[in-house]
Amino acid sequence: MKLQFDANQTFQIDAIAAITDLFEGQPQGASEYSVINVGEWGGLFAGHDRTELGLGNRLLLSEEKLQANTRLIQTRNDIELDNPAAHLEGWELFDYTANSSRHCPHFSVEMETGTGKTYVYLRTIFELSRRFGFNKFIIVVPSVAIREGVLKNIEITADHFRILYNNMSFEPFVYDARNVNRLRQFAVSNTLQIMVINIDAFRKNFMGTEAEQKSNVIYKENDQLSGRQPIEFVQAARPIVIIDEPQSVDSTEKAQEAIKALNPLCTLRYSATHRNLYNLVYRLDPVRAFELKLVKQIVVASAVAQGGANEAFVRVEKIDYSKGIKAKLRIQVQTGEGPKEKAVTIKNGADLYTLSNERAYCLI
Repeated sequence: MKLQFDANQTFQIDAIAAITDLFEGQPQGASEYSVINVGEWGGLFAGHDRTELGLGNRLLLSEEKLQANTRLIQTRNDIELDNPAAHLEGWELFDYTANSSRHCPHFSVEMETGTGKTYVYLRTIFELSRRFGFNKFIIVVPSVAIREGVLKNIEITADHFRILYNNMSFEPFVYDARNVNRLRQFAVSNTLQIMVINIDAFRKNFMGTEAEQKSNVIYKENDQLSGRQPIEFVQAARPIVIIDEPQSVDSTEKAQEAIKALNPLCTLRYSATHRNLYNLVYRLDPVRAFELKLVKQIVVASAVAQGGANEAFVRVEKIDYSKGIKAKLRIQVQTGEGPKEKAVTIKNGADLYTLSNERAYCLI
């Protein structure tokens, strides 16, 4: 029995377009049999950049155009920004291939669990390759278990994507420290490359220290790679890095430094529970997912104590240490209609009895 996938789910198509349309204006790749002018490095190789180590993704859009595209997509998807940033949020990193500094923007997609997040970012990879010639992708996941889940998704959707994308050639693989030679092929190949790696496989880099032997293999010089570090071939590819569950993947400074070391063209972040919504371009939250009948409603049964108004009630909601010590509390205040909850801000020495309008049970 083979699983059948619906390629026409509107909410998934919208999520895919939210990323692919970011690069609107990037020269599109020519067809497989087009005559190209290699001297001008256009057409089929518009999204490529050749170095001595291989072919890397190349972004030809200006920062201004990329930002304008982002704002258009956010408007289209009803994403309101309280304080729009002057520049796209991202990292300033050193591009080892170009030997210069550049900006690496982040883009976030919020999708409720169970709505096809993995399918969306896998299909986004194919769209970016077809439309713009980007062929080097890395999917970074938080654990081996999720890595295996992604691999299974690639396996069961392979035929589906071949039908959708005219039998496009692609090579998915898992990073294996015992086979770092595979990274050379990742760099030099002109076909679509999809590498899946868990963050722990390249988080540790102790080069130049006494603890160098503890570094991940990816940072160690390798005789099979002409004495180069495996990471150099990844950097030459200038991959688009997809971060699955970023709140678990790059939540620490070391993890962020590790991802920066991949020399990403940009990062695409997919989760239902983002910690930081960098340049959010698509949102499918629980409410909208329920309205679209994509998930079932969750009903939470609450337990309410009878006669609770006859007991003391104080809940701390916030403590502020910026200027002295202040706290925001929720207490019950005595009114003509009985006790009612109210938020109050207090400082050291405040009298809750007075603030509660002399409610006796605030004498705690």
